[in-house]
Amino acid sequence: MGKAKIAITLDAEFIDEIDKLVEKNYFQNRSQAIRNAVSEKLARIKRSRLSLECAKLDPAFEKSMAEEGLSEDVSQWPEY
Repeated sequence: MGKAKIAITLDAEFIDEIDKLVEKNYFQNRSQAIRNAVSEKLARIKRSRLSLECAKLDPAFEKSMAEEGLSEDVSQWPEY
């Protein structure tokens, strides 16, 4: 994945916190800290979107669909 250089503006308190983490070798530099934060936030947004979509599902309908599929296929399953 390619990288692009951007400029951002942060509150001084955030920069201080990031710099402390860099000093403690938690991150190699500010860029790595910010990349990590953005990556984690985007992953969290994707997970929450999935949760929202799953919440739209009707459990009774989904169960009936699953059971319908099972009843049709069970006769074709080999016996053990």
